[in-house]
Amino acid sequence: MMKKLMLTAAVLTAGLGLAVSPAAQAAPSSTAVQAVQAPAAVCTVNDNGVNFRGGPGSEYPVLGQVNRGQNLDARGKQGDWIMGNLWGGPTGVWIHVAYLDC
Repeated sequence: MMKKLMLTAAVLTAGLGLAVSPAAQAAPSSTAVQAVQAPAAVCTVNDNGVNFRGGPGSEYPVLGQVNRGQNLDARGKQGDWIMGNLWGGPTGVWIHVAYLDC
């Protein structure tokens, strides 16, 4: 019984030593890196009656229209299409770059 207790204490002590070793302290935290994200670019619609679509192309369905001055938080790009979230409106919509000032 005493040998098991001493062995357990030795294992715990060794484990704690690893946790606070300089190498463990110097390693960057991958969680902190993942939590940091660049803010989205804000684009502004530059014409009236601009269609926003469900995908990056004219073959995708029109989900609605926006007018000059509408802002969009750009989240991605595919070809000449920007995907983003309309301020005060739908999210994940696509607008052609010709109708956006980013």
